[in-house]
Order: sequence, then structure tokens, then C-alpha cells
Amino acid sequence: KDAAAKEYLRQKVLEKKRTCRIEDLAPSQWFNETLKAFEEKLKEWQAQQVAFKGSEAGKASAAKKAEKKEGEEEVAEEKEVAPDEIVDEDVVVELTDEEKALHYRKSTQPDILDQTLSKCFMDFSLPTTEEGFDQVTFEWASQDTAEKVVKDWIFAKKMTQRVENVQPGQWFKDAWTEWARTLAGWKRLQAEWKDPNKKKALLAKKAEAKKKEAEEKGDEAPKEEAPMEINADDLEVSSVENVADIGSGEPLFAEFTYEDWALLSARYELHALLHSFKKDVEDPDRQSFSEKDLGFYYQKYTKKNWALRSFAVDTMEKFIDLVKDTVRLAPQTAFLEPLQGEETTPSAFVKLAEEHRRERTRRADAGDESAELKFPRTSGIAAAGAAGSLGRLAPQQPLRAPYGAPNGGGMRPAGYAGVVPGAGIGGFKRPAPPTNTPTSYVAKRPTFGGAWKR
Repeated sequence: KDAAAKEYLRQKVLEKKRTCRIEDLAPSQWFNETLKAFEEKLKEWQAQQVAFKGSEAGKASAAKKAEKKEGEEEVAEEKEVAPDEIVDEDVVVELTDEEKALHYRKSTQPDILDQTLSKCFMDFSLPTTEEGFDQVTFEWASQDTAEKVVKDWIFAKKMTQRVENVQPGQWFKDAWTEWARTLAGWKRLQAEWKDPNKKKALLAKKAEAKKKEAEEKGDEAPKEEAPMEINADDLEVSSVENVADIGSGEPLFAEFTYEDWALLSARYELHALLHSFKKDVEDPDRQSFSEKDLGFYYQKYTKKNWALRSFAVDTMEKFIDLVKDTVRLAPQTAFLEPLQGEETTPSAFVKLAEEHRRERTRRADAGDESAELKFPRTSGIAAAGAAGSLGRLAPQQPLRAPYGAPNGGGMRPAGYAGVVPGAGIGGFKRPAPPTNTPTSYVAKRPTFGGAWKR
């Protein structure tokens, strides 16, 4: 064992010698003397070079080199052209009909970046005499044709270029603030209904409110009765007047799951975004936008990131199928179109979400496994907009309070539209730090000679 230990240590020492630098190493006298002698010699050579260039011999040598270089350039100019490089002036170039129809050269490189072009192409126009020109001549086509070309080009750009400088208007800000407040109240109400103790207090509060209302009207106070028994599944969703109370104190969204809340948030957010976009752009040619720009506008308006994977789908078509009662892709332009009117209330979207939930439940009961939804709870929109919580934040994504809230911060996690109970506006409760869990595991260490000890 001693011999093995010594050999092991020797190998380790040798390895360190090969990899570690010597911090206290100083140049030897031999090195200093050699370096000094070289520097003196180098100065001597440089002085000799300067002296030679100033002498007659040096000037003659420089003139000879210049003459030689000039002669080589003349020879290169007089070099004969290779037979395959000779151009036959009698060759006639034939243009195709498509080439003849072109009035300008098409380049593979754009003259201006798309991001810059999107900010100014709306101001493009043809020159006119009103601008101070003495005369405007249209060589390639008539003035009417040229104006149509410019108009068609601008319209085509509107269909493909996004509006870089668009900003959410007051209509969206007001709607967004109200939605955040309403959604937070609904989630809190669902949590209270599912808690037996809080449910009892909730029903008592509603009974007291009815009694007080009767007293204010001068009617006889209603007698205390057991809560009305109503089977929510037997009700027609469209007949429910108050989604927060179907008549028995139970909210229409009592059975909402994580996925239902996520889709409800997506429904209203896209609805508000598409209607606000038309108001804020104020361009009859730009009523909406395509799927490729959805992420840009969604972040611009909601301060959240858009991600299809949050809904466990990989294409926009599959996502649209989940919210086909709210938004669609236009057949002709493939632009996103809202299916609900501008004045549609948040309660109406709860009814749409409940109808969708019931449909999926019926399909699942019939054996359709595709009816079951399971969204990832650690990414983007679905995670943050699901029932009762903000979900998990995306990396490096700060927080932001809803529009109009005081002390707003940075960005909110995608899908969030509300205030977390127990947290300030735009804030969170800090999670409890992890505790050190005791373990019976004991580290093992090797000993020399291949043996192990516990």
C-alpha cells in the first residue's frame, strides 16, 4: 500500500508540474544580457538602413525598382485577349416577352431594410409639378398606369408589412384593465366555491345581500331557506344571466380546469387585440394581420409572449380549432378575424368556454381520447392564464401591472390578466425557500490500493 500511495502522489505532482505555471520565476542574468545585446544590434541595423537610403547607391537602387515595376504594368496592359474572351459584335441578344415587359432591373438585394420600409412606405408617391418640378415626364408608361403601379405596390406592402409603430389605444387599455379585474374575481369566486368553509360563508353572504335588498325596496324579508338545488349541467348555457351565480350561488365556471381558464384568457385577449388593432391603425386596407405577425402584436398590446406550445399544439390551425367560436383565419387573406362583436362582454366568453368544456366532456365520455386537453404548465400563456395562479414565469421575464395600475413594473408573464390574491398590484408572494431534507446517504471515499471504506 505504501508503494502504491507513493506512486500515486508522484504522478499527481508530475501532472501539476506539467500544467501549473511558476508564479515566482524571474528572468536569469543570461536572458537579460542576451536581450540587451539584441536590442543594441537592432538599433545599429536600423541606423545603417537609414544611411543607405540617403546615399547615392540607395537612391539609384530605388529608381531601378520603380522602373522595373512600371515596365511590368505596361506588359500586363498589352497582354493579348484570349480567344474565348473575344466578343462577337454581330451576335444579337434575344429577349423573352417577360424580359421585354420589365421597365426596371430586379435586384436580389433590397434597397432598404424591411423594418425601415414598414415605417415609411405609406408616404411613397409620384412626383408632381405642385412640388416645384418644371415638368414630370412618364417615359415607361402613362401617368395613370404609373399611379396604379404605386397604389398596388403600397396595398401589397400593407398586406405583408407589420405596423412597427402601432400603440394600444385607450379602448384597449380600458378593456384590458376591466378584464384583469373581472378575471381575478372569477378565479377567486371559484376557489371559494370549492372550499366547503368558504362556500358556506359565500352562501350566507348572498342570503344577507338578498335580505338587505328586500328591505331597501320595502318588501318583506325572504324566509331563510336551504340553498336552491340546481344541476348546472341541466341548464342551457345561453340562458344563464349571471355567470357568477346560476341561481344556487354556484358560478357557471365552477368546473373550469387549468385548460379552461387558459382558453378563456386566450379568447378574450385575441378578441380585444383584433378589435383594438383596427381602431389604432385607422386604415381601411388594414383590418387585421396574418399569423406571422401575431407574436409581434400580441407582445405589443399585452406585454406577453405568444407561444402555440402553451396550448399543446404545433400549428395555428390546431389552436384555432380550440377557439373556433372566437377567431378564425380568413379564407382569402389568411388574416385573423374576430367572430364576436366589439361590444361582446367578458361573461359571453365564459359561456363560450363552458360550452366548449361540456362538448369535450361529452366526447370524452363517448370514448374520444382526443377530447382531453392537457396543457404544459411551465410555459407561457397557458401556464400564466390558468386557474387561480400566474403560473411559472419565463426566464428573464420581469413583471408588469395591468394597464392603469399604479406602480406598474416590466412585462407580465404570457397569459396573465389579473391580480393574484395576496399580492400587490403587479407583484407576487415570494415562494418559501427549499428546506434541507435529512438523508441517510453517507459519502464514500476511495483508498489507495483499490479498497473502499464507508
